[in-house]
Amino acid sequence: MGEHVVAAASELQEGDRLVAELAGREVAVFRFDGELYAYLNWCAHQGGPVCEGALTGTYEATYDREANEVSLSWNREGEVLMCPWHGWEYDLPSGECLSQRSTRLPSYPVEERNGDVVVTL
Repeated sequence: MGEHVVAAASELQEGDRLVAELAGREVAVFRFDGELYAYLNWCAHQGGPVCEGALTGTYEATYDREANEVSLSWNREGEVLMCPWHGWEYDLPSGECLSQRSTRLPSYPVEERNGDVVVTL
């Protein structure tokens, strides 16, 4: 395992992302809700560059059995990473795929240390 400084901490503001090549792998670092997250830039669906996709929300459906009605609501704005190739959605804080709960984005330890953002592979 190796440690890699990817940026000065001041360069990665809230809501920002940075994609860097580290030891032959494309890794993206996100700052979201005050936390840092590092994921391999690879979608489990067909290998697309998931970390280059939109940070968005998602629709959640509810079904009222008595009224026999389905309603949709837009939720989690800015918390969902959507792959630009085919739209697979991942929860940014956990890396969990929203449609395939057993699937997660490969992640790496990341921290802010001495004013730098450091990823460990």
